[in-house]
Amino acid sequence: MKKYWMTLAVVGVTLFSINARAQISVDKAWVRGTVQGQTSTGAFMSLKSAREASVVGAESPVAGSVQIHEMKMEGDVMKMRPVPRLALPAGKTVEFKPGGYHVMLTDLKRPLKKGESVPIRLRVQDKNGSMSVVEIKAEVRELGASGPH
Repeated sequence: MKKYWMTLAVVGVTLFSINARAQISVDKAWVRGTVQGQTSTGAFMSLKSAREASVVGAESPVAGSVQIHEMKMEGDVMKMRPVPRLALPAGKTVEFKPGGYHVMLTDLKRPLKKGESVPIRLRVQDKNGSMSVVEIKAEVRELGASGPH
């Protein structure tokens, strides 16, 4: 009987995790291509959450470090800084775009060439504290890309 309840608990947690992932939609994910010797680049996309949630982390096998960053004007200077937690308001689209929020991939392990696909995992926490992972495949665009095609 104990084994039955353990199995049921594992299935329940798995189903909840799948349901949580299904609550976040990703659209137009892309990464700016790089050249030999370049150690960082940005990833961009649109995220929409059915429930109130926050992006609390990210990772990718192509980079040694992955963070959510924000670029914004402070006076006459454009500044970039890491954002430890980015709110995803329920039902609203949050844009990750050049000059704004983006996924910063640093310590790149190799150059990223146009046409490749970069896997990115976003860690998302809902308002109740439950964690889920959103798997993304972002297309690499040319070095000077400023938006999705």
